[in-house]
Amino acid sequence: MTKLKIAVLCGGTSAERDVSLNTGAQIVSALDVEKYDVSTIDTRDLPQLAAMTKAERPDVVFIALHGPGGEDGTVQGFLQTLGIPYTGSGVLASALAMDKARYKAFIGTESIVTPPGLVLYKGDSARNRRASTDVGRDLGYPVFVKPSEQGSSFGCSVVENETGMAAALTKAFRYDAVALVEQRLAGTEITVAVLGNDDPIPLPVVEIVAKAEFFDYEAKYSVGESGATEIVPARISEQATKDAQAIAVQCHRLLGCRGMSRTDMFVLDDDDIGTLETNTIPGMTATSLLPKAAAAAGIAFPDLLDRLIQLARE
Repeated sequence: MTKLKIAVLCGGTSAERDVSLNTGAQIVSALDVEKYDVSTIDTRDLPQLAAMTKAERPDVVFIALHGPGGEDGTVQGFLQTLGIPYTGSGVLASALAMDKARYKAFIGTESIVTPPGLVLYKGDSARNRRASTDVGRDLGYPVFVKPSEQGSSFGCSVVENETGMAAALTKAFRYDAVALVEQRLAGTEITVAVLGNDDPIPLPVVEIVAKAEFFDYEAKYSVGESGATEIVPARISEQATKDAQAIAVQCHRLLGCRGMSRTDMFVLDDDDIGTLETNTIPGMTATSLLPKAAAAAGIAFPDLLDRLIQLARE
C-alpha cells in the first residue's frame, strides 16, 4: 500500500506559536506510520513547499497553526494556490471565524444570540478615553474584553467596573488594533465540536469549569490543579444539549467550515444559549477540547486524525 504523504504545518509567528508546536508534535506522534509518510513543516519553510515539484509535494497538509497567519485564511489561500489539500476550513470561513467582531455581526443576522457588545479601535483615542463610561451605560459591568483577532485567551480580561477598562483595552490592543467588549455571561460554559464537510455532525457537549477567573491560557493548557475541569457530557438539560449542538452545526454551515470546528457558548439560567465564537482549528494538545469530545463519541485520537485527513481529500 502506498503511504500518503502528510506534512504537519505548525509553529508560525503568532502569540500561539508554542501551542501550535505542541499541537503539531501530538499530531505527528499519533499519525499511523503504516498509513502515512509524515513530515513537519514550520511556516518559515513554506517557500520550500512552493518550490517542490508536484510529485514531491505532500498529499495533504495537516494545519496545526493557531492565531493570525495560520488560522485566518492566509496559509489556506497559499495552499489553495498550490493545489495542495489541507485539513480544516477554507479562506473565507477561516477569516470570518478569526475576526471575532465581524463573526459576531455575521452570525447575529441568523438569530443566533450573542452577548451585547461594543467594538473599539486602537486609533480612536477619544472614544477609548470615554469607553469606561460608554460600557457602563450601554452594557453594564462586568464585561469581557478581548482582541478581535487572537486566540488562546491572549490579551483577554474580565473587567468588573469602570476603573479596570483602560488597562484591559491596553492589554487587548497589544495583540490587535480592534477590541471586542462584551457583556459577561453568567451560566454554564460549554463548547461543541463539529466534524464533517457537507453533512456535519456534532460531538458530545463539553462543560468547562475554569478554576481561574475565566477560561484563560493557563486553564486551557495546564494539566493538574491550575488547569480547568472538563466534563463530558456536560451537566445541562437534554433540551439545552440539543440546542447547543444545533447552533454549533448552524455556525459550521453558516461560515462554510469544513473538516472541523468548535463553537464556544454559555447555557444561561433559562436554558437559552449565548454563543461566543467558533474556532476553525481547535487545539490538538493533551488538554484540548475537540479530542476529548471525540473520545467521548468513541473516536480515538488517531482515528480522529484519519477522519480529518479523509475530509481534507474530499
